[in-house]
Amino acid sequence: MSELKPYLTDLIAEVDAALDRYLPAENTTPETIHKAMRYSIFAGGKRLRPVLCLAAAEALGADRSVAIHAACAVESMHTYSLIHDDLPAMDDDDLRRGRPTNHKVFGDAIAILAGDALLNESFVMVSRTAKTARYHGLDFVRELATAGNSQHLIGGQVMDIEAEGKQITREELAHIHDTKTAALLTTSIALGAMAADASPIQLSCLTRFGRALGHAFQVIDDILDVTADTATLGKTAGKDLVAEKSTYPALLGLDGAKAEAQRLTGEALHALDELDGDATRLRQIADYLLKREY
Repeated sequence: MSELKPYLTDLIAEVDAALDRYLPAENTTPETIHKAMRYSIFAGGKRLRPVLCLAAAEALGADRSVAIHAACAVESMHTYSLIHDDLPAMDDDDLRRGRPTNHKVFGDAIAILAGDALLNESFVMVSRTAKTARYHGLDFVRELATAGNSQHLIGGQVMDIEAEGKQITREELAHIHDTKTAALLTTSIALGAMAADASPIQLSCLTRFGRALGHAFQVIDDILDVTADTATLGKTAGKDLVAEKSTYPALLGLDGAKAEAQRLTGEALHALDELDGDATRLRQIADYLLKREY
């Protein structure tokens, strides 16, 4: 972790600087919406998705700058989903990334519109990714749009809501995770690889890595909701239990969920064995996520 931390710090700084350039300034008319957008996107967080996007490009030997527009795009889409998730009609949360949620500061209407605006900005950003020999602008836009559609991110949110208070199977829970969480995380890695002109085999390896890692990330998040406190998480702890959400700790118990997170991380790392490239950073990130306490 001591070797990885400076690397993550550098990438996060690059993403934050780029987001500051790409998004409208706070004083752009109408100021309220741009303040609301920036309030959430600059609230902190791990920046996991853009970091993975940039690291994937580097793994294939490219300069990570080729993927910076895509990295910012996935963070913008992710932040939109968080703003909407926190709304009273959804998870009804008061805290996100250690700060009051967007609707608590700006009201429900502006929060909804801020999320909508960040979603649209994500497509503007990703469309600016430079074309390669194999991939063009439409390929990047399609990849991101598919991750956020009704069969992936939004569909996963719907299934998550409908599963509250119900007994579902392990396969059904895995499908929710695959769509709600793993899809955008996988797309983050795929976009970085595409920006580096990944071959079909390279893209396949990294896609399998991303899907397994995305599952593991959500399982670990579910575990932390049970084991960590609100101050550590930066969001309200114990919400899954109160909302009777379907989670791996609820389905398998805490020890079973930890074993599943380890299994999925191992599956992700195994996918990198076949990658023609330097996957050192991706391996370090996967190991870090498995062992994280916040």
